[in-house]
Amino acid sequence: MPSEPGISRIPKAELHVHIEGTLEPEMVFDLAARNQVPLAYDSVDELRARYRFTDLQSFLDIYYANMAVLRTERDFADLASAYLTRAAAQGVRHAEIFFDPQAHTRRGVPIATVINGLSAAVRDAAPETSAELILCFLRDESAESAMETLRAAEPHLDQIIGVGLDSAEVGYPPAGFTEVFRQAAKLGLRTVAHAGEEGPPEYVRQALDELGVHRIDHGIRALEDAELVRRLRIEQIPLTVCPLSNVRLGGFPDLAAHTLPRLLDEGLLVTINSDDPAYFGGYVGDNFAAIHEQLAIPEARLYELATNSIRASFLPHERQRRLLDEITEYAAKP
Repeated sequence: MPSEPGISRIPKAELHVHIEGTLEPEMVFDLAARNQVPLAYDSVDELRARYRFTDLQSFLDIYYANMAVLRTERDFADLASAYLTRAAAQGVRHAEIFFDPQAHTRRGVPIATVINGLSAAVRDAAPETSAELILCFLRDESAESAMETLRAAEPHLDQIIGVGLDSAEVGYPPAGFTEVFRQAAKLGLRTVAHAGEEGPPEYVRQALDELGVHRIDHGIRALEDAELVRRLRIEQIPLTVCPLSNVRLGGFPDLAAHTLPRLLDEGLLVTINSDDPAYFGGYVGDNFAAIHEQLAIPEARLYELATNSIRASFLPHERQRRLLDEITEYAAKP
């Protein structure tokens, strides 16, 4: 087995990362200076000190405020390039990256600017790290706004692999977006949705039955419904769990209280991800190291989680097979 520092570099895929959530405080200030955007804080330290969140909404408030510095294709390309560089250093061989176009178009940034900038970084990524883009609809915006966003994205579908549903969960059930997800599926896009983070197990069920999603993002509250857990186990629906995020947003008092071990013991197809790493204290490799150290997840299970991430990805089978072989080879190293 690899030595302890190698835990964070186990080959893996990351399936739940919001590119806007990789905006580090230093980059906030750099882009603010580049684009002459005034900030409500005087220093990087002052901004970072505000990253004490009590729930999802308290995080989203500062998350959306920081996005004001993203204006040009170059900004989005720089943001994605910085993430891909960090991810590669932590063993990520493939990333399926969320982005929130409505958060930018409502600020007057054209959707083409967002997609073209992110796509440029994806094309220029290191050859060992592939990436795809997943367009997410903001669930606290209307279904009509989501449909308009999908229509606006249609000229760029060659640069997008799927659609998702994110932002404030409570009070915004997935069923409200059934029609836009049906349209996305007709366009050949894969579908995922945030459900069961703060929302109830019923939201997970709606995401599966009404939206027809291929993966559930988070899904930790599914454990409250035994029949739903049984379904997730039988159908092997992937859950993209984000441990450090769950703690930072108050889902658990500390990592030792996280229900990840139970999710694994239930036989669910769990993957480990970073969510919004600039805000939540670590990238995906840091999450692997944290669950190993603080949740006593053994190395064998870490390799299981890495394997799950490849199998749950939207990669072609041949590329999946090569990456699974890479995980096996890594695990065999002395």
